[in-house]
Amino acid sequence: MQTKRYDKNFKIEVIRRACEKGQKVPELSKELGIHETTIYKWIAEFKRDEMNAFPGSGKLKPDDEELRRLKRENANLKEELEILKKAAVYFAKNQK
Repeated sequence: MQTKRYDKNFKIEVIRRACEKGQKVPELSKELGIHETTIYKWIAEFKRDEMNAFPGSGKLKPDDEELRRLKRENANLKEELEILKKAAVYFAKNQK
C-alpha cells in the first residue's frame, strides 16, 4: 500500500480548520479520509515550528540541513587529517 502525500498548503488548511475554525479532528478525519493521528501529528509539527513545518519532499529543515553540512565537512576534515598523518610518516622515514 502506497502512502498518500499531501502538500504543505493542504496540511495548513486542515490545521486552520481544526485550530481556527474549531472543526473537530474526528469530523475532519471522516470528511477528508485522513486518519485522526495524522491530523494531530500535523498540528503538533506546525505548533513546534510554524515557519519550517512541512519542508517538502527531499527538502530538509534549516537545522537538519546545517547538521548534514557539518557532518560532511567533518568527514572531509578527518580524511584530510589521515592523509597528512600518512604524509608525515612517509617524509619522516625518508629523512633518515
